[in-house]
Order: sequence, then structure tokens, then C-alpha cells
Amino acid sequence: MTTDLRSWLSVYLKGLCMGSADAVPGVSGGTIALITGIYERLIGAVTGIDVDRILTILGGLRPGHQREAYDAFMEMDGVFLLVLGAGIASAVVAVTRLLEWAIEEIPVLTFGFFFGLILASAIVLYTEVELDTPGRVAAAVAGFVAAFVVSGSASAALDDSLVFVVLAGAVAVSAMILPGISGSLLLLILGKYEFMVTTLKEFTDGLLDVALGQASASSLVADGTVVVAFVGGALVGLFTIAHAVNWALEHYREATLAFLVSLILGALRAPVGEATRQLGTGETVDYGVWTTELVGAFLVTAVVGAVFVLAVDRYTAADINY
Repeated sequence: MTTDLRSWLSVYLKGLCMGSADAVPGVSGGTIALITGIYERLIGAVTGIDVDRILTILGGLRPGHQREAYDAFMEMDGVFLLVLGAGIASAVVAVTRLLEWAIEEIPVLTFGFFFGLILASAIVLYTEVELDTPGRVAAAVAGFVAAFVVSGSASAALDDSLVFVVLAGAVAVSAMILPGISGSLLLLILGKYEFMVTTLKEFTDGLLDVALGQASASSLVADGTVVVAFVGGALVGLFTIAHAVNWALEHYREATLAFLVSLILGALRAPVGEATRQLGTGETVDYGVWTTELVGAFLVTAVVGAVFVLAVDRYTAADINY
């Protein structure tokens, strides 16, 4: 029993590390899973989730079907996913509170750090990609263009409606199976990163107020609806996008990697645009606001972020067999 508790505590702590990474654009929870030795188990568990098993588990609510529900739950490594998910969720809640403050108070430093994380991730991952065929080059160009366009004016056109929140959740969860690509980066590309960070922070603050009797449960409806929609989108993504990406990696690995890594490179527009927006200059850089000191601060924190990713990659390369 003690051994079981220790093993599940280990999984929870690994979830904390993954969640902390996934909350930051440019750092991948998948990479942390690789480093901590649970990547293959995570992939097996995620791709083991299907509609039939979910229906069988829900069927356990009926008398006489508990055994089938239990077997289906264990077949998709349900306990592992629950414990790991609890760790991820705990970290995301904690880290996003810090990030919400950082984005508001020190946006240039924050997005500069993100820029460095993203740039270094792209450089590291390009060492794994071979652009030696026209198809792979085309995939790389498509990935770069898609991210560059969407993370610019196109992301501003996407509103905060529940439809787009569901879409964002579905897209972000696909990063669970991709070492080097984080769900937060995909949210940043879609222009929904700051919105989700702020909403989650306000929702957890509201939960605390309700628990302390300082607010009514009705005050949670607005933010809670967004959180539920995002989680719902993530569940949809598990059945669709994550499986599609996994299929593409199995059948067209090099072209898919070329597209995904170039997606990261094209996303470098996003942190610059977000920092600019926080400075109140709209969608284009106003060099009257981007002073030499601010540009210098942005670049310094970018270097710090890049060094962090390169250090993680060196550790991964030394201890993990890709």
C-alpha cells in the first residue's frame, strides 16, 4: 500500500512539472513527460481513450455493469490519467496566477521570456527535421505561414465566444502528445492565451470567495462557463485532433514534424504582438513606445528563456533515448 501511494505521488509530482511547463508558451509538458520517463505511458493512455470505453464507463452507473466499467477504465489507464491530470491542473492553476500578474505588470519582460522559449524550442526541434523533399519543404512553409498569419491580425479577429473557446481547448490539448510544443503556445497563436489565463485566475478566485462565504455561487457562472467550455473542447480534442496528429506522425512523420516545428517559428510574431498590445500601441510596433531600454529588456529576457530551453534539451538528450 505504501509503495502504491509513493508511486502515485510520483505521478502527481510529474503532473505538477508538466502543468508548470504547459502553462508557459514555448515549454512543452510533453518534453517534461519524456524527461520524467512517462511519455510512452501517457501516449498509450491518451490514445486509449475512445468513445466505446467512455460509454462503457458511463454504463457503470447502471446496476450490474460496474465490472465492465471498471475494466474499461483500467484499460485506458484511468487512474494514471486522473492522478497525472490532478497534478497538471494544480500546477496550471498556481502558475497562471503568477503569469496573470506578470502579463499585466511586466509584459515586456514576460513576453520577451516567452519569445526566447519559443525561438530556442524551434531551433532545437529543427535538428530533428529533414527538409530534403519538396513535400517537406511545402509542409514547413505552410506551418510557418499559418502560425504567422493566425498569430497576427487573424487572432484579433477571433472573439471570445464559447465556440472559439471550445476550439482553443481542442487545439491546445493536442500538444499533450508532442514533445517540444506546448498547449500554451498554441493558445498564444490563437490569441487566447491571456484571455484563458485571466479567466482561470478569476474563476479560482471566485471559488475561494464562495468557499469563504464572501460571494454566491451565481458569481461563478460567467467564468465557470468559459472554463467548462475549454475543458469540453479539450475532451473533444482528445478524440479528434490528438488522434489525427498521432496518425500523421505515424504515417507522414517528417512532413508532420516539419509543419509543427515551422508552426513554432511562425509563432514568434505572437509574443512581440502581445507585448506591443500591452504597451497600448495596437497591432503594430510604435517605436515611440518601444524605447531602447524596453527592446533591451525584451532581448535580455529572451536570452534567459532560450538558455532555459537549451538546458532542458541538453538534459533530455543526455538521459532520454528519443
